[in-house]
Amino acid sequence: MAPARVGIIGCGIVGPAIATLLKQQGFDPIIFERNDAVPMGGIGLGVQSNGLAVLQRIPGLAESLAARQITHFHAYSALAEDTGVLAQIANAGHSVFGTKRSALQDVLVAAAERAQVPVRWGHHLKGLEQSDDAVTLRFANGAEETVSFVVGCDGLHSDTRKALFGDAPADYTGLVQIGGYSPKPAQYAGESIAMQIFGDGQYMVVISVDDDTLGWAITTREAEAKETWRNMDAAAAEAFKQTSPVAQWPFGAGDILRNAYGMIKYGLYDRPELPTWHNGRVVLIGDAAHPTSPHLGQGANQSFEDAGLLADLLAEHAPAGAAPPSAALATVFAALEAERIPRTAAVVKKARAEGEMRVVSGVQACIERNNFYRKVLNDDKLLRERFVHAPAKKGEGEAK
Repeated sequence: MAPARVGIIGCGIVGPAIATLLKQQGFDPIIFERNDAVPMGGIGLGVQSNGLAVLQRIPGLAESLAARQITHFHAYSALAEDTGVLAQIANAGHSVFGTKRSALQDVLVAAAERAQVPVRWGHHLKGLEQSDDAVTLRFANGAEETVSFVVGCDGLHSDTRKALFGDAPADYTGLVQIGGYSPKPAQYAGESIAMQIFGDGQYMVVISVDDDTLGWAITTREAEAKETWRNMDAAAAEAFKQTSPVAQWPFGAGDILRNAYGMIKYGLYDRPELPTWHNGRVVLIGDAAHPTSPHLGQGANQSFEDAGLLADLLAEHAPAGAAPPSAALATVFAALEAERIPRTAAVVKKARAEGEMRVVSGVQACIERNNFYRKVLNDDKLLRERFVHAPAKKGEGEAK
């Protein structure tokens, strides 16, 4: 019996991951991507233990990713009235690997291609029609494809989500980030670092993405800026380097900003919790289901958790890649939602609250924020409760 064809909508971070996991289980996944090449977005990210546990299930992927395990975490206050160290943590045992988002995306796509998963570039989903045992996908280029079931992982502005539940704008959080890459300042030579620096009304997050390069982002409250992921105009980027208060911050922040390149500016968005992620034979995962602001570093990691659990459930209820009947899919999708909706909804809410805390304004509010982080970041139990995310429970995400 031929394996079930699975339509994977989106070739961002999670699309190639779930496609490769399903291919390993005997399914016949096909990725459909609206862009003509690998879509690029973001700067640096931290792959945390829960995300890494899923990536390790793809042979060779973790080894081929040029990621650096973070060995030193620094937190500072640049507030003039309270300048100083909030926390400095070395080898605390919280596994985080820093990488360029584009590098992670490249190795995920390469892994899918090695597994002989086809990618149909330039296929922008415009509609779908379901029957009892199949889904017909229609694309803007006139192509049509029929598959057994569909996994929509096409990001914040998901066309799959629109097809299932209608069009609704994402929620702008009121915060904007300007970010880019910079050479590592000499004072951090030899350290694979993650760093947060807090000021009045803004903060900076920094992570090593290779031995000599840092990815960074400055968050501030500002009018909405659409997330095009295009580089900033050169003049605007240079003006920001010169006029931003961060250019005068200590602890290497000023050097990082003044020597920046590849700068981009983008708004931060999330969406309210969905009561269900599926309709019939189509299910959403990743940012298509639960987009989050980045302040817990969990966007990609929660998406990988989705992929790992969905693959496990399909292996249980549709073994050897067989075409699952509608009842089996309903069971799979309901089980996915029962575990993942509460977890991801909590992350979205906590991430937004975390962002609000980090950009408070006024001396007294900033000192209160600083004292909060002094307490939490220097207490391992409190730090773990607030920021460390264990692997998903089902199977503990172990390689199989």
